[in-house]
Amino acid sequence: MNWREQALSVLNGHAPDTVPWFGDLDYWAGAQIARGLREEGFRRSAEYIRWHESLGVGYYLQGYFPFTCEYRDCGVHEWRDGNLRYRSIETPVGVLQECWRYMPSSFSEAPVDHLVKTEEDIPAYAFMMEHAQYAPDFDFARERAAQVGGTGLALAYLPRSPLMQMVAVDAGIETVAILTMTEREKFDALFEVIAESADRASEVALKAPVDILMIPENLSAEMVGKSLFERYMRAFQEKWSERIKARGAFSCIHMDGTLRGLLPEEASVGLSFIEAMTPSPTGDLAVEEWKEAAGESSTIFWGGIPGAFFTSLVSDEEFEEHVRHVLSVMRREPRYVLGIADQAPPDTLESRIRQVRDLVDRYGRY
Repeated sequence: MNWREQALSVLNGHAPDTVPWFGDLDYWAGAQIARGLREEGFRRSAEYIRWHESLGVGYYLQGYFPFTCEYRDCGVHEWRDGNLRYRSIETPVGVLQECWRYMPSSFSEAPVDHLVKTEEDIPAYAFMMEHAQYAPDFDFARERAAQVGGTGLALAYLPRSPLMQMVAVDAGIETVAILTMTEREKFDALFEVIAESADRASEVALKAPVDILMIPENLSAEMVGKSLFERYMRAFQEKWSERIKARGAFSCIHMDGTLRGLLPEEASVGLSFIEAMTPSPTGDLAVEEWKEAAGESSTIFWGGIPGAFFTSLVSDEEFEEHVRHVLSVMRREPRYVLGIADQAPPDTLESRIRQVRDLVDRYGRY
């Protein structure tokens, strides 16, 4: 079986010949481009898929929203100042501004100033969301589907759920926590506006010609917890996992932090799988605990190797021991896909990626 067939077997509830092995190399590739080791367009090229083949790892994930977004009746301005990236959104009821700082040492960026800072920003943020217009942008999906062949699966994003859009991008967990405690009525009204906007974007994304549609939550249980999940996340995830299934695609969320506090809830949503699952010693649940923690759900688990294990911070012996242990659990039943939790980091050792294929071939047979 080729790698695509292996993954599809598990996703359809059947046993392939070996545990499928798929890795997200996007972050590592981006670092190589920044270091001048790869051409700027490498990640979109067919060569990127061939790179996966040469390393012995299946392809499935590259951050991609299959829609564009424009804000009607808003003035949007973007500019840079060194490593700082700014965006200002002017609405008739207020101005929002955010700032993200790029960190050359980690080849990543993070927000230092969110769009939503206090309750005073709610009217402008609501106006922005109400006036968001979404249009299909499927060119990359078609291009990638033609490139990937038996090497893997094509995946695209829905928008994040409304809560995680605020937590992960537009407001931050501190502001969200304060608003839900002190301005619940205003926050709930805003939430409905964001949800309506996210539904419109999801309708567009649903038509993307891909195998998998992900809700890219970037979820960690200690950041959200059961009460916020039940109040603000479950309905959105249930609705769109059902819609994705009806369309004939597979659904998933990205849950790359702690698992224990939310795995039973997420596993009950109806998703095809939960992706980027991080086990102990980096996470808070060992691989052998995932099934019991998920309860009666048949949701598939995708992950198992912490990203840091692909660097020199972990010895060769510890790396092999960990992968062999994970495979000893995953080969018991076709409910698992071996993956990186959550990405291969910039200082990944190429030999480690190659080593996983060898270990899967030796120890990953059912």
